[in-house]
Amino acid sequence: MREIKPGQVINGSWGEAWLDGDYLAEIKGLEAKIAIEYEDIDRPRKLGKGKKMIGYEGTGSLKLNKVTSRFIKLLSDNLKQGKQTSFTVISKLDDPDALGAERIMIKNVTLEELTLANWEAKTTGEEEIPFSFDDWEPMDLIDE
Repeated sequence: MREIKPGQVINGSWGEAWLDGDYLAEIKGLEAKIAIEYEDIDRPRKLGKGKKMIGYEGTGSLKLNKVTSRFIKLLSDNLKQGKQTSFTVISKLDDPDALGAERIMIKNVTLEELTLANWEAKTTGEEEIPFSFDDWEPMDLIDE
């Protein structure tokens, strides 16, 4: 059995992201996950339900320090014209003390909402942008 050293646990402070090749210097966090959809399968002489995978749904969110109007610029014109905007996001987590780096390309990203204004006195600005996606590609993975 292999022992894990505490320093090998990845620290999210070493995370980075790119949106269509543009570096997101204002990123604070990124989450992308897959919800797997199943249909119940009943079978004779079995009380337990079987499961058959019938699809999946990718969802996530970008957490950003509010520095620019990047997303208002990227989406406003297309939204008003009824056009869908999609992106590719690359997530990279590369803690120098960990066992390696992890990079994931998230494809066909569509933003679920656009915040036009959100501020409060004596509070630094942040944005959280939920998104959906339909494909991904592992680029670098961490091995044992």
